[in-house]
This record gives sequence, C-alpha cells and structure tokens, in this order.
Amino acid sequence: MHVSVVLFTSDLRLHDHPPLRAALDCADAVVPLFVRDRAVAAAGFDAPNRAAFLADCLADLDASLRERGGRLVVRSGDLVTEVCRAVAEADADEVHMSAAHSHFAVRREDRLRRALETDGRRLFVHDAATVAVPPGEVTPSSSDHFAVFTPYYRQWSQVRLRAVATAPRQVRVPDGVKGEPLPSRDEVRGVSAGLAAGGESEGRKRVTAYWRRGLDAYDDTRDDLAADATSQLSAHLHFGTLSPVELVQRARRHGGRGAEAFVRQLAWRDFHRQVLAARPQASHADYRTKHDHWRTERGARADIEAWREGRTGYPVIDAAMRQLLHEGWMHNRARLLTASFLCKTLYVDWRIGAAHFLHWLVDGDVANNQLNWQWVAGTGTDTRPNRVLNPVTQAKRHDPDGTYVHRWVPELRDVDGRAVHEPWKLAGLDRAALDYPDPVVELSDGLNRFRRARARED
Repeated sequence: MHVSVVLFTSDLRLHDHPPLRAALDCADAVVPLFVRDRAVAAAGFDAPNRAAFLADCLADLDASLRERGGRLVVRSGDLVTEVCRAVAEADADEVHMSAAHSHFAVRREDRLRRALETDGRRLFVHDAATVAVPPGEVTPSSSDHFAVFTPYYRQWSQVRLRAVATAPRQVRVPDGVKGEPLPSRDEVRGVSAGLAAGGESEGRKRVTAYWRRGLDAYDDTRDDLAADATSQLSAHLHFGTLSPVELVQRARRHGGRGAEAFVRQLAWRDFHRQVLAARPQASHADYRTKHDHWRTERGARADIEAWREGRTGYPVIDAAMRQLLHEGWMHNRARLLTASFLCKTLYVDWRIGAAHFLHWLVDGDVANNQLNWQWVAGTGTDTRPNRVLNPVTQAKRHDPDGTYVHRWVPELRDVDGRAVHEPWKLAGLDRAALDYPDPVVELSDGLNRFRRARARED
C-alpha cells in the first residue's frame, strides 16, 4: 500500500489544501500529521492566545477528518524528528507540506528535506497554500522583491491564481501511527477572556456571514472603530483555516468596491511576506534605518507600562490597548494609532511594541506584525517615515460619537460625544470626578521630541 504523510503547519483546513489533495491523488492512504514543534515555544511564539486558538483549530480539523473516516495525528517535539518517526511507522514514501516563508520555517523545511532524502524518502512542498501569490513569483526588474506596495499590487493583481481544490470526501489513515491526545483550550493559562473561537468550521461561518452583511460596505466602514466592521478573519488566515486563494477568488466573483478593498488587504499580507522572505533580518532590524536612538524599556518604563495597560490618558489609545488584552485582537485602525503613539509620540523602540503585540495577538504573525510596526515607525517600506498620527484627530474622525472609547474605557462612559476624546479639557469638578489619568505626554511635546531626533539623523 502506497502511503503519504501530510504535514499540517499554518494550513489547518481541509478545503483548498494543495498538499492534502496531492497526497490523496497519489497514495492509497495518508497520515494527517501536526507536530507541536518545541522550537516554536522555545522561540517565544507559543503565546497563550495563539496556543488556545490552535487547540480549537486542531480539534476542528480532527473532527472534520473523522467525518471522512480519518483522524489527525498530533505529536510533540522536534518537527524533523517526529515527521521522520511517523514516516517510518507508516512506511510512507513521501511527505507533502505547504511552502514556508519565514527564515525559521525555511531552515526547518531544509532540515526535513535532508533527513527524508537520507532515508530514501521525498518531500514535496506546495506553493500558494498559505498565500495567494508566493514570494518571488512577482519581482521588479531591478531587485529580488518589491519595496513599494503599489507596483507590487499591480503585478500581483495580474497573476493567474491556481484552481481552488475541494475538500476530500474520504481520508483513509493507516493503522499503526500513534498520536498524543489533542490539546485543549482549557489547558492554556493566560488566555484573553474574549478570545474568539478557532477552527475551519468557525472560519467558514465567518466568511459566509461577512459576505452577506459586511463585504459590500468594507471600503466605507473598515476604519470605523465603533462599527467593528472589518472581517476579523486575520486569525483564520494566520492559522490557515481559510485559504487566501479561495478568499481572493470568492471576493472577485462577488465584485464591487468593498470586495476590491478586501482583496487589496490580502495583497498587503502577501507583500509583507515577500519582503520578509527576501530580507529575513527585517523581523528584528530596521529595513531602512533612520539611526534612531529610541527610548528603551529602562529609559521609558513608566510610559511603556501605561501604554501596555491602557492608561496613557489618551482615550482612543487606551481603548485599543484594552481591547487587545481582552480579545487578543485589535481593530486595524487602532493598531496604527497605538503603534504611532508608542514610536512617534513616546519615541519608544518599535521592537518593544512589536513584542507586546506578538504576545497578545491571536493573529500574531512575524511578517505582518514586524513589518507593519516598521511601516508605522518609519523604518520599513514606508515612503513617509516622519508621518505621525494624532490620536485625538484620528479618534474624532473614526470614533466621532465616542462609542468605541465608551465600550473599552468605562471610566469615561458618562462623558458625551466628542468630548470623550479630550477628557483633560473638562471643567474642574467634571474632570476631578473621573477616575482616569492625565496624558502621559503632551502631543506637541512628543511630536517635537520625535522631530528633533529624526532631524539629528537626517
């Protein structure tokens, strides 16, 4: 009997899964395998919210496989060692997996290929499983990657995407390959109280609901903090419970301005991956340095803690940071505002903010997280490195009635309308009655400090 192993990584689904489809087409039976790689935990990426969401995803994937006569085999340890063990136990000829793009994942893939080839087995890596357009497929004539999004997007939009694969009706798994019990969300400590449920089933429900009531208005509502009208599919894309290729094709079939704006955001996701694939050091070093002498954890401890805990005295910033702690997720506009406030207004090293986000965000992703932080900090691919987002102006524009702030900062629920964004301007007794801090810095002072710092380097 011809057996293949399908190694699930960031592609925890059955719909539109190229490695699974290829394995089923060429084998009599397959071993669906997921390895809880201890190197991921050792590197600090096994954060509680993502561990809990992952547990949901694995449980849902196992249930879907069992509906088709199969099961998910889960192992823990070194990924290469555990895959080779499973291959030997099943007497498999080959392993199928989705292509990886981070420096860590590429090196791990290379180790696995060498180990399998030493034993006479083969590794098949499938592109466009976790992205719509793989890194390197579109490049400018003068470089190995695009550093500017608009020309990248023009070429990205012209790429003919592969066909979407249907979910299998049956999955036959050979006997004799043992796994460990599935992890449970209940076993994870430190999870955000409002963390959403994970899994392919949940992801597909969200897509159906959003296509019905939110996609057409996406371009008009995606920056509305109070409406909370974004798709909230980022965690499902991160864990691969949804296929980027399928989402792009479905959105294009749906058509309209909202769908076009949605597809553009998926292109941004691919853009960051092609940048990081070409410049892996950008995960921790400036892509385009401004030679900043950022304030550090030691030098700005009080300001950093106020930012992390949502008590900076700027309501929209505090609302966003509290949403992050409660949900393990944050509205995209709020991510831009909180990052700009930390890097530009407080002049704190972007890596401190990126690390905090990576700890809490269920969609915490090295490419998106680190490069978006660099974009805001003005050290990345941004062509306007000195841009500073004013949190008050932005709050009045994107939360005009204060609904978002009222939702997350209960101390200010009795402050009506736009006044909630500047509580320090309230009359004496009204201000004294609020259990809410004064601003940690005057916006003008923060802006002047940032401009002086950048002027020294320019």
